[in-house]
Amino acid sequence: MAEVKIRDLREWLAAVEKLGEVKHVTQEVDPVLEMGAITYMNGQNPGHPTLLFENPKGFSGDVKVLFNPIGNSMNRLSLAMRAKPGRTPIQLAEYLKDEFMKKIPPVTVEPKDAPIYENVLEGDDINLLALPVPKHWPRDGGHYIGTSDAIITQDPETGRINLGTYRQMVHEKNIVGYYSSPGKDTLLDREKWWALGKPCPVVSCYGIDPLLFICAATGFPKDESEYDYAGGLNGAPIEVVLGKHTGLPIPARAELVIEGYSYPTGRPEGPFGEFTGYYGRPGNEQTPYIEIKAMYFRNKPIMTAALMADMPGSNEQSLFLGLLRGAKTWRDMEACGIPGIKGVWGAPECAGGFGMTTVALKQQYPGHAQQAAAIAAQCAGGAYYQKFTFVVDEDIDPSNLGEVMWAASTRCRCSEDIDILRNTWSTYLDPSKNPNETRPFGSKALIYACKDFEHYKEFSLRTALTREQYDKACARWKELGLPGQAPALMAFDDMK
Repeated sequence: MAEVKIRDLREWLAAVEKLGEVKHVTQEVDPVLEMGAITYMNGQNPGHPTLLFENPKGFSGDVKVLFNPIGNSMNRLSLAMRAKPGRTPIQLAEYLKDEFMKKIPPVTVEPKDAPIYENVLEGDDINLLALPVPKHWPRDGGHYIGTSDAIITQDPETGRINLGTYRQMVHEKNIVGYYSSPGKDTLLDREKWWALGKPCPVVSCYGIDPLLFICAATGFPKDESEYDYAGGLNGAPIEVVLGKHTGLPIPARAELVIEGYSYPTGRPEGPFGEFTGYYGRPGNEQTPYIEIKAMYFRNKPIMTAALMADMPGSNEQSLFLGLLRGAKTWRDMEACGIPGIKGVWGAPECAGGFGMTTVALKQQYPGHAQQAAAIAAQCAGGAYYQKFTFVVDEDIDPSNLGEVMWAASTRCRCSEDIDILRNTWSTYLDPSKNPNETRPFGSKALIYACKDFEHYKEFSLRTALTREQYDKACARWKELGLPGQAPALMAFDDMK
């Protein structure tokens, strides 16, 4: 059951405002490179706010641009997931792991009850060029409106509705690019439509509730809809209204939406500064596009934008994908019958929340760690572009990279405790693999950074506080004028 009642981006922003984590930038700021630069630098400061650019240079009207709504804020992420702030990363992952089991299908409302239909543009009136669409990085091939977005498609065979997050470059006033990596649901959907000799119906949402963005960016089973999982987390159905041209379900309380059709022909697109911290595939590659039939927006809409970057705090995906991949992998592992899991985290310090997963495990039998690593590396929640899977003992916080690296340095025997999986699911965006054509296949390292089970009882004792020491220090934390709250610990010395 959702702990916080929020229906859309505006209500989420109001809740974040009360926490003092919204910075209203009222000065004129250029969406071409300047917004991206300020967002990148802002993200490198601890506790940075989300940035609401209220006066985009060169654009009249009331459109605002919200950059990196989540950032590295556990408070903003918790509210987006309809949870009260205050949990540790692993506590929130455990909460979400259970909440992910709940699904509530969306509910269709009448157009008169859908704020997204406050303004409707069709035909020659459509003009994306009139919007402050950012250009993020100097070598980007164009202006990208699709970053903090949700792209909606339907499987023509089963009727399943999919929400995904894909980059979209503006080509003309009524045409946007439609890039997707191999294996992604939207690519599979559109190829089925094209195989039927029909264009693919598409809806793209460019100003959305962070909950929908996060669910769209997270992998769910291919035969299920992200709308259902978002409803479960929301504690109530997501309100949708049927598109006038495609009939696809549109978030009724979104800020800015386009509706149209995609064709198998392509247009030159890219490059784009990606979540890896590198530019994606070479520019001017032929990429499918969407021809827009209608554009819908609320009065004074707020566009959402997500900067992809090398620095974790500046990369909008890092924290929430670390959390979501951890929670989903945890759920998948339990579904496979793996016991003793104390925490799972998809390391936010890695490329955009991808690349690394860490499992904290209470070992119970020979081969337990190896079994856990193999499942974590290949289950639905963790398989895509994951290179390193660490298994650590239950005294290690898997969300703390320093602790994980300490465990790897002191408990992993490199000659015996690293296994390699080959020809696994990867992405064209992996810059380590060349030539480009080899990139859909990758490899994974399974690293057992935990005590050797055979000699578990005689393993060297670690230095750790007793519970009594910890409780006493916590009680005096504020009295001593120390910053923040006393940190949560996973390791204690029981002095036996």
